[in-house]
Amino acid sequence: MTNFSQEGNKAMLKSKIIFALLVASIFASTVQLFGQTVPPATKENVDKLIAVIKSDAPQKEKVDACRQLSVIGTKDAIAPLATLLGDEKLSDMARYALEPIPDPAVDDALRDALGRLKGRPLAGVITSIGVRRDAKAVEAVSKMLQDQDSIVVQAAARALGTIGNSAAAKALRGALKNVSAANQLALCEGLLRCAESLAAKGQRDQAIEIYDQLRSLKEPHQVRAGALRGAILARQKEGLSLLRQHLLSDDYILFSAAVQASGELPGTEVTQVLTDRLDGLTPLPADNKILIIQALGNRADEVALPTLFALAKSGEKTVRIAAIKALPAIGHSSAVPVLVELLADADRDISQAAQESLAAIPGQEAYQAVVRMLIDKNNKKERRLIALELIGRRRMTGSIGDLLNAARDADPEVRRAAITKIGELGGPGEAGKLLDLLMGSKESQDISAAEQALIDVCAKSDNPQSHTEALTSRLEQAQPLQKSALLRVLGTIGGTNVLRAVRVAVKDSNAEVRAAAIRVLAAWKTADAAPDLLTLAKTTDNPNDKTLCLRGYIGLATHPDLPADQRLSMCREATGLIERNEEKKLLLGVLGTVPEAEALSMAMAYIDNSATKEEASMAAVAISEKIVEQKPGEVADALQKVMQATNNKDVIRRAKEILNRAKKTAGK
Repeated sequence: MTNFSQEGNKAMLKSKIIFALLVASIFASTVQLFGQTVPPATKENVDKLIAVIKSDAPQKEKVDACRQLSVIGTKDAIAPLATLLGDEKLSDMARYALEPIPDPAVDDALRDALGRLKGRPLAGVITSIGVRRDAKAVEAVSKMLQDQDSIVVQAAARALGTIGNSAAAKALRGALKNVSAANQLALCEGLLRCAESLAAKGQRDQAIEIYDQLRSLKEPHQVRAGALRGAILARQKEGLSLLRQHLLSDDYILFSAAVQASGELPGTEVTQVLTDRLDGLTPLPADNKILIIQALGNRADEVALPTLFALAKSGEKTVRIAAIKALPAIGHSSAVPVLVELLADADRDISQAAQESLAAIPGQEAYQAVVRMLIDKNNKKERRLIALELIGRRRMTGSIGDLLNAARDADPEVRRAAITKIGELGGPGEAGKLLDLLMGSKESQDISAAEQALIDVCAKSDNPQSHTEALTSRLEQAQPLQKSALLRVLGTIGGTNVLRAVRVAVKDSNAEVRAAAIRVLAAWKTADAAPDLLTLAKTTDNPNDKTLCLRGYIGLATHPDLPADQRLSMCREATGLIERNEEKKLLLGVLGTVPEAEALSMAMAYIDNSATKEEASMAAVAISEKIVEQKPGEVADALQKVMQATNNKDVIRRAKEILNRAKKTAGK
C-alpha cells in the first residue's frame, strides 16, 4: 500500500513538474525577446526606474521601466508600482513588475487594491494574487465570486484554484451550486486545481470530495472527464474499482478518461483490470478496445501479452492491428513467434503490421527468427524476401555471412535482394566478396546488384582508392557486362590509376564496354581527363558519345582549381565543336566565370541567338563586373547590346550599374 501511494503521488506530480518547466522556459524566452539590456540591480538604477514611473514620461518609457523592474525591482518599487494598478494602460505591466518581487509588501498592496478596483484591472490583480499564491487573500478573493462582472468571477475562480488550499476549495464548492453557465467552467477549473494541489499535499479525502462533486455534474464534459481521472488517481489503489466501473461505461468521454488515468497508475493490478475488460463477456466497441490496447502497450507490462496475442490473431481488423503494434513496446521474446506466424496472414494489412512490429521488437529471439526465415530453403520466396527486408530494417550487420550465402541462392529475387542488403549493411571488408559475386554472375540484373553493392561498400572506406588494384586486376578476365560494371564502380572511386584503366577501356573492341568507359570518362570530376574528352569529342563518329564527351569537357572547365587562362583555353577548344544550344548554354556558364575581355567577346557571339541570348546576357554581365575597371570601353559596348537583348529585369539593372561604372572609369 505504501509503495502504491508513493508511486501514485509521483505519477500525479509528474505533469505538474513538466508544466512548471515549460512555463519557466517560456518565461526565459520571453525575457530574451524584449531585447533590452537590464541594468545592474543597484539602488541607483532602481530609483531611476521608479522616477520614470512617477513622472509624466510617455507610456512606452513607463512600460520599459516596469519590464526592467520585474528583474531588479526591490521593496522601494512596490508602492510606486501599486499606484499604476488602476491604470487601464499600465496595470498589466505594473503587475508584471510586482509579481516577482519577493517582499510580502507586494501581497499587502495587491490585497489593498481589491477594494478599490473594478473590471479588467481588478481581474488582473486577482490573477496576480493567484500567481503569488497568497493564502491570506482567500477570504477577500472568495467574495469576488459573487461579482456581477464575469471577468472578475472567472479570475477569482482560477486564482483560488492556484492557491489551492482547503479554504479556497470550500469557497469554490459553495459558489458552484449557484454559478451561472458563463462562469461554470472557470469555477470547475479552479476546483480541479485545488483538488490536484490538495492531493499532492496528502489531503486526499478533500481532493476526492471535490472530484466526486465535479464528476456528478452533467456538463461540461471535459470537467467530468478530468474529475474522473482525478478521482481514480487520488484514491490510489482503491481507485481500481472506480477504474473497473468506468471501463464498462457507454460514455466514451468517461471511458477514455478512465483509460487515461490507468496510464498514470503503477502496478500489475492495473494491467489486469485493463485486460479483464478486453477479455470480458460484455461487448466493447472497437474504438474502446483500441484505446485500452494502446494503454497496455504504453504500460509495457508482460501480463498483458496473452490478451494481446489473442486479439492479434482474430477479431476486428483494426483491433488486430492495434494489438500487433502494441507488442514491440512490451518487447518480450514470446511475441516473436506470434508475429512470425502473422506474417503469413491472408490480409496484407495484418501481414504488414506484423512485419513492422517484428522490425521494431528488440532482442536476440527476433534476430534469430529473422535469420531462420532467410536460411530455411523450405520457406516460400515471399517469406524469405520479407526476412531480407527485416534484416535491412533491423540493421542486422552480424548476418553478413547468411546474406552472402543467400546471394548465391537459386531464386534470382532472393539472390539480388541479398546482394543489395550486403551493400547496405556491409563495410569495406565485404568488397572482395562482392567482387567475387560480380565476377561469378552472368545475368545483367545480378551484375547490376553487385555493382551497386560494391559502390556502397567502397564509399564507406576511409580510402576508397585502396580498392583500385583489386578492381582493375579483374578487368582483363571480365566479360563485357562485368567489365562495364567494374568500370562504373571504378568511376565512383576515381584517381590516376583508374583513369589509366578507363583510357584503355575507351579503346576496347566491345561496343558495350567502350560506351561504359566513355560515360565514366564524361562524368570524371578532375581536370586530368580533359584532354581525353576533347580528343574523343573531336574524333568519335557517334553523335551521342560526342555530346557526352563535349559536355563532360565543358563541365571540367568549371573546376575551381583551374586558372582563368586555362578555363578560357578550354572554352576556345570547345567553341569549334559545339552545335547544340544545350552545350552553348553550358559554355556560357563557364565563360561567365572567366574575367577576361576575350571571354566577354566569346559570350557576346551568342547574344543574337534567341535560344541563348539570356544565358549570354548573364555571362556578359558577370564578366563585365570583373573587368570593368580594366576594359571600360569593351564593357560599355557589350552592355549596351545586353540591355537591348534581354528581358530579365535583374540583369538589366546590374548592366546599368556596371555601365555607369564603365563610363566613370572611361572619363577619368
